[in-house]
Amino acid sequence: MDKQIQLQFENVEGRTVTISLDDPIEPVDQETVRAAMDTIISEGAIASTRGDLVAKKSARIVGRTVEMVDISE
Repeated sequence: MDKQIQLQFENVEGRTVTISLDDPIEPVDQETVRAAMDTIISEGAIASTRGDLVAKKSARIVGRTVEMVDISE
């Protein structure tokens, strides 16, 4: 299963900006995620086309399962 951690922020316009990172370390350390998000905001590390990131909204792990179908004859 492919997994990502999605960090969701609010920008100055009140819109949600999502940053997705592949293969998160599990179990996820909530305090580390909070600290990383705070650093991203305080240092302006990520540019948003609609303005600066100003607040944390959420973080979530998203998984996707891919199952191949044999179509050979």
